[in-house]
Parts: sequence; structure tokens; C-alpha cells
Amino acid sequence: MEGAHALCYNGAMRWPSLIGFGSAYALLAGCAALGGQGGTLPSGPPLLSFEQVKAAPESYKGQPVTFGGKVLSARRLKEGTRIEILQLPLTRSDQPTLDLEQTQGRFVALRKEFLDPATIPPGTFITVTGEIMGSMTLPLDETEYTYPLLRVNTLRVWSDHYDEPPRIRRPIGPGPYWGPYWSPYWYPWPYYW
Repeated sequence: MEGAHALCYNGAMRWPSLIGFGSAYALLAGCAALGGQGGTLPSGPPLLSFEQVKAAPESYKGQPVTFGGKVLSARRLKEGTRIEILQLPLTRSDQPTLDLEQTQGRFVALRKEFLDPATIPPGTFITVTGEIMGSMTLPLDETEYTYPLLRVNTLRVWSDHYDEPPRIRRPIGPGPYWGPYWSPYWYPWPYYW
């Protein structure tokens, strides 16, 4: 079967220029069908959404997840550092979005190793990858709130300024003229400021 996959991959990569992209797409679709019949094509488990985990955290124990959000509090305990996080959706680069209205709730991340709470003060944006441990209930104002509980494997703290738009770099050249006015300066192309 591995030979068939190699043939499909190599054959599909060589054929687009000869048979057109439509036919190459059909060839690749056939190869995907081979993979679905007991082949060895890699396929990971589907990613769990925060909404799924929040609805039934106990049923997802041990499952890997990546969540992010805004730190609400961090507290050092005997069993590790407990971080309460306001969940926020992640961008393609796993950065939490800044729109707090998009939150679907809160979760708690527990890090076994020492983590000084001063390094992640309230308001810090973080992304956490780890495993679901179940849930825990803590007081929230005058009520009790059930938090999905996550064991931290990796934790990324985002800079305070990661949300600033990148500076637009504009070309100043390509020659001695810029606009309607003559310039005595010539900048090699591309020159940016």
C-alpha cells in the first residue's frame, strides 16, 4: 500500500502540466480514497473547540487542546500555579483575539512547575497547550462557576504590543524624481523608511 501512495503522490505531482489541474485533482482524490481504505496517510484527531469542552469537560479528560485568552488571575498553590483565563478565539498564529465580546467563558490552567504569578499579571494575553483534566468549581462573585481544567504543557505569553499594526514601509525611490518635484537624492531601489 505504501508503494501505491508513493505512486499517487509522485504521479500527481508530475501530471498537472500534462493533463491539466482538473485531472490532477481527480488523481489526488483517488489517492485520498486509497488512504481511507486502510492506508497509512496521517490523520490526527479533530481539534476540540472550547465550546465542546465547556459543555462536558469530564468526557474529554486526557484530550490535547490549545486555548488562549486573557489572564484574569494567577495564584501559586501547593500543586502548582493556577491561572484563571477568559477564553478568547485564536487566530491562525494561535494568538488570542482582542475582542472580549467573542469569549465563550472561562477556564483554569494548572501548571505543575513553579511559575511566578508576577510574570503573567491580569490582562496578559496567553496561549496554553495541554490536556483536559476535567473541571473545577470556584466562587465567582456571588455564584459558583464550573471551569474546564487544563494541565499546562506549554504556555506562550504574548507581548503587550503584539496587537499593534505593523509599520507600513513605503518605497522612496526608484530614481532622482519623486512626485512632481525634482530631488537631488537618488535612492537605490527598493529603499524603505
